[in-house]
Amino acid sequence: MELGMIGLGKMGGYMVERLVRGGHRVVGFARTPATVEEFVVKGMVGAHSLVTLCEQLKPPRVVWLMVPAGATVDAVLGELRPLLSPGDLIVDGGNSYYRDTLRRAAEVSKAGLGYIDVGTSGGIWGLSEGYSMMVGGDASAVERIRPALETLAPGKEQGWGRVGPVGAGHFVKMVHNGIEYGLMEAYAEGFQVMEAKKEFAIDLAQVAGIWRYGSVVRSWLLDLTEEILRENPTLKGVQPYVVDSGEGRWTVMEGLDLNVPTPVIALALEARIRSRETDPFSDKILAMMRNKFGGHAIRREDPP
Repeated sequence: MELGMIGLGKMGGYMVERLVRGGHRVVGFARTPATVEEFVVKGMVGAHSLVTLCEQLKPPRVVWLMVPAGATVDAVLGELRPLLSPGDLIVDGGNSYYRDTLRRAAEVSKAGLGYIDVGTSGGIWGLSEGYSMMVGGDASAVERIRPALETLAPGKEQGWGRVGPVGAGHFVKMVHNGIEYGLMEAYAEGFQVMEAKKEFAIDLAQVAGIWRYGSVVRSWLLDLTEEILRENPTLKGVQPYVVDSGEGRWTVMEGLDLNVPTPVIALALEARIRSRETDPFSDKILAMMRNKFGGHAIRREDPP
C-alpha cells in the first residue's frame, strides 16, 4: 500500500524502513531536510513540506503521524487538515492521551476525514522484531491499513489487533505503559536487594541470565536487564534519575476515575518522581519532626 509518514525520529524512521522493506510506497516528511534525505537513500520518497507530501499521495490518502504527543500533534493536524480531502485517513501512532484522540477524531470528522489511533510498542527493536500495535478506529478504516499493520507487526496475525473504536488504541497503550512501570520497578527493587547483600558477592548479570529461561519472571525487560548488567555491572556513570512520559500518570488517573485501585502502578510512578529529587524537603521535615517529639539526632548539612 501507499502512505505518508510524518515524523522520522527513531520510531518513525524504523517503521519507514520496515514498511519499505515490505514493499510499501512511503512518502516521508521531517522538519530537517537532512533527515528526509537519510531515508530517501533507504527507499523512501522524500517530501520537504506537508504540501509536497500530500501532493505525492494518491487520494484517498493515508497519512501516518509519528510525532511527540501533545501540542505537536495538534500543530501538525492544524497544518495538515486543509491539505487533505474527504475520505482521507489520518493515523496517530504516537503516545497520545486517549481523551485528546477522541477530541481530534471528532474535529477532523467534520471535514470528512477518518482517524485511527495506533498505540505502538517496540522501540528501537521494532525494526528487527516487529511492533506491537493496539489499534482503535472504525473497522472498515482499520482494514484499509491492514497491509501496513501486517508488515509492521511481528507476524501477519501476531502482535496487533483492533481493540475497539477510535480512542481505544491509545487507551490500551496507556494501560500497557502503566503495567510497564510496575514491572520495571519490581525488577529494579529486586536487583537492588541482591546488590546490597555484599557478603554473597552475587553476579547480577548471571542471575538475570538464569531467570531468562524457565523462570516465571522471564521477560524481554529481563533480557535487556542482563544486557545492561553485563555491559556495566556497577552502572557506573548512570544518574539515578528516571523520567516518565505521561502514560503511567494517565493510567493512575483513569483508575481513580473508574474507582479501580492501581497501587503498584501508582507507587512505581511515585518512585520515578522521587528519583528526580536531589534535596527532598519532605525528608528534612521528617528528620526535624523526629527530633522535636523524641529528641532524635539529625544530620546537619555541611556549611557552604
